[in-house]
Amino acid sequence: MRWTAQDHLGAKWVVLSNTTLGTLIAMINSSIVLISLPAIFNGLRLDPLQPGNISYLLWMLMGYMLVTAVLVVTLGRLGDIFGRVRIYNAGFLIFTLTSVVLALDPLHGGAGALWLIGWRVAQAVGGSMLMANSAAIITDAFPVSQRGMALGVNVVAGISGSFIGLLLGGLLAEWNWRSIFWVNVPIGLLGTVWAYRLLHDTGIRGRARIDWWGNITFAVGLTALLAAITYGIQPYGGSTMGWTNPWVLAGLIGGTVVLALFCVIEARSAEPMFPLRLFRNAAFAGGSAGTLLGAIARGGLQFMLIVWLQGIWLPLHGYDYADTPLWAGIYLIPLTVGFLAAGPIAGHLSDRFGPRPFAAGGLVVIALSFGGLLLLPTDFGYLPFALLVFLNGLGSGLFSAPNTSMIMSSVPAEARGAASGMRATFQNAGMVLSIGVFFSLMVAGLSGSLPTALTGGLTAQGVPTQAAHAIAALPPVGTLFAAFLGYNPVQQLLGAHVLGQLPPGHAAVLTGRQFFPHLISGPFHDGLVVVFCLAIAMSLVAALASLVRGRAEGAEGTDTVSEQHSATARIR
Repeated sequence: MRWTAQDHLGAKWVVLSNTTLGTLIAMINSSIVLISLPAIFNGLRLDPLQPGNISYLLWMLMGYMLVTAVLVVTLGRLGDIFGRVRIYNAGFLIFTLTSVVLALDPLHGGAGALWLIGWRVAQAVGGSMLMANSAAIITDAFPVSQRGMALGVNVVAGISGSFIGLLLGGLLAEWNWRSIFWVNVPIGLLGTVWAYRLLHDTGIRGRARIDWWGNITFAVGLTALLAAITYGIQPYGGSTMGWTNPWVLAGLIGGTVVLALFCVIEARSAEPMFPLRLFRNAAFAGGSAGTLLGAIARGGLQFMLIVWLQGIWLPLHGYDYADTPLWAGIYLIPLTVGFLAAGPIAGHLSDRFGPRPFAAGGLVVIALSFGGLLLLPTDFGYLPFALLVFLNGLGSGLFSAPNTSMIMSSVPAEARGAASGMRATFQNAGMVLSIGVFFSLMVAGLSGSLPTALTGGLTAQGVPTQAAHAIAALPPVGTLFAAFLGYNPVQQLLGAHVLGQLPPGHAAVLTGRQFFPHLISGPFHDGLVVVFCLAIAMSLVAALASLVRGRAEGAEGTDTVSEQHSATARIR
């Protein structure tokens, strides 16, 4: 059948709508578990104060992001070789099937947690296929004059998915924790059938060999490095964190060495999976640096806001711990609204005026919002908090689409799959790094003031000094995770014997909703100052990187209407 310009015009909107759905569902699942962890722990009957269960929490939280960070470059490169739509379609199918398996978890306790962690890893493979190729498929399908708008819609959908996941997870976890996986199934089925029936890959495809040594060294090095950061958060021996653990040190040092070896291999490879030559273009290098630093700052914000709301602010305002995930999602709606308000507009305007001022300006707005949050007391009034998180979402919306357009338009057409995967790697690795970096800083901040606050607060209610000191000596990571899960640990830590010896009024205060969050609010704010100061610095450095100009090396200088038509993923 002969295809006309109208056919191609319709095809590119089919491409945009389907890839946007795929990116949205993949990114929702990076955060929907984050806010649903209290319901998951209760459903699996896991005690968050048991030291071994901290590992389950971390891997439920970070396993998905770690796998996507490791695989997206490889799968983007495979898309360049075997067809981007082919890899993308397979990702939709894998993602849908694994969602069913996750929802049907038949086990409880540690075994149930391992089931979720293992199948989340498999689900992340499908999510990586979607994320690695969606931006490249869109770049193939749209001319330069519309590319910022199209990528803007896709990127806004993706990153807004990480915000929407917070609200959706809070709503669904209130009903049943399994529903956070079931919700993927109808969307996944629709997207899978739609993609297999209507998307057809006619983009530029390079016949090349797979860079096996590059793939292996990249996967091993990045996995070792990110896994070491994950375990570095946990206590080791008598230390509050595990950075002196020999296995953590081996992962950090070994992962760095293997990644250095990966760079040597890629520099010498005729057909590398990670084309280092792309970094010779200052626009690509600056945009990638902005992506990484922006993702670290954004990931740290989400994590800290959830701890702040679920563990401290909501209980202080009379909310039951079981309801905190739902209300945390609701109170974070301004963050999503700000992002959705700015994202599509920034993508459209960047087509007319260029992406750099919007990308850099958005990061400056993010830095200002972090500064405002620093000035809030721990027990804040909601209106200024809502305005500041709205401002943060607005800044993220201004940055995201122009940043992606800048990266994807700076590379030649045959490298778009690899560039799309590299961009997603920086974004996903940044989210994993953010939890490791900001969590470590928060624990370091808590270590200085939390023991004194705990001892003073407990003894003021009549708790024997010896028992108060024993609780205060516990690693701060357990206290932070208890706050993160909206869990009051005082009753379990003191035990029935100690509580039974106290006056009933004092015992009621200690086990009430407000004692524990009020006790940790001061030390938490001390840690928050350190975390948000680093986020401000990262945002400003990323803004400077986004202003770097490079030579037009590909799509911007070579795309014509006929070339775009020949590269469009069209309807069969």
